[in-house]
Amino acid sequence: MKNQMTSTSEVYVGVRRLHSGGLIAVAIVGVILGVIGVFWPQATLFTIAILFGIYLIASGIFRIMMAVVSTDLSAGMRWFTGLMGLLVIVAGIICLSDPFTSITVLAFVIGIGWIAGGVVDIVAGVRRSVSQRWLAFVSGTISVIAGFAMFVLPVTALAAFVVFASILLIVVSVATLLMLPRAHTSVDSVTL
Repeated sequence: MKNQMTSTSEVYVGVRRLHSGGLIAVAIVGVILGVIGVFWPQATLFTIAILFGIYLIASGIFRIMMAVVSTDLSAGMRWFTGLMGLLVIVAGIICLSDPFTSITVLAFVIGIGWIAGGVVDIVAGVRRSVSQRWLAFVSGTISVIAGFAMFVLPVTALAAFVVFASILLIVVSVATLLMLPRAHTSVDSVTL
């Protein structure tokens, strides 16, 4: 067992050393993006909306190309795929022309998901299908409240979500930097 643990420790330290440059770069980028998200959540949301619009346009173009070049699809499916691609492109253009509308739609989708999840948790608590009923009630209630918050103040709720996620990104990035093996770290001193 000790040899297996030593072998695992060697692999862990070796991989971390081998990729330490990449880990440092990713962690630094994570800290920078986290700081941007904390101090400028609206700009972060705007950027997400723009990227979402670009993604939709690229996805629509891909669907149209598949409709044109695919020989495996029937004529009806090719037309359907092409028309869907055109609709997706139009949705992408709408997102790019009014990014905050696409943010609001995204907030509504998240809100619906949270409300549905909260209702499922509450029903699980009522039906006694979970061991910790009180936790199901608390979790479900928080999810439903958060879902309604997305409907009442969608951009503000998403901005709060971005700030929270940005703080987590900073914490994870700093933890990654702190966990890099030191140059003098020996395998014998590493424990799992």
